[in-house]
Amino acid sequence: EAGENLGLLPGDLKQKIDPYIRPLFDALHDMIPSEAIEKYMEKGIIEVAPLAYMRGRTLNNSFIILDEAQNTTHQQMLMFLTRLGRNSKAAVTGDLTAIDLPKGFVSGLYEATKILNKLNDINIMKEQIQQLMVLRDEFQEIKQLLQIHIQRDSQWPV
Repeated sequence: EAGENLGLLPGDLKQKIDPYIRPLFDALHDMIPSEAIEKYMEKGIIEVAPLAYMRGRTLNNSFIILDEAQNTTHQQMLMFLTRLGRNSKAAVTGDLTAIDLPKGFVSGLYEATKILNKLNDINIMKEQIQQLMVLRDEFQEIKQLLQIHIQRDSQWPV
């Protein structure tokens, strides 16, 4: 969900997007004290918004994080990339083994990595998924499942 259907949910914007952005705030709280996060959000230094709410904006002098990008469509990824303005940088994160798009949709992250990997001024970093997942969970069954999944889907663009 990139935000297109949030209007159907009860509550204000914060209540609607909170379940989706909870992991981002967990990571922020690991790095920045809670009081500072609140202050930065009040001053507009930190802004959290659904992807769909970025339409029509140009983000200058910004650092933008697009999380869970494996679930973007081609159009959503293109819209995100074209929001970047002067002196802006973006970190796009996603797990190509965890795509939740409806059947028939290709991940915008998958497409973007194939295209952007060819450009000299773009850095794409691919972590070894096995090593990354070991940090999350030491269960041997999880490691084996991931290895099988990765071997099956060896078409990763990066």
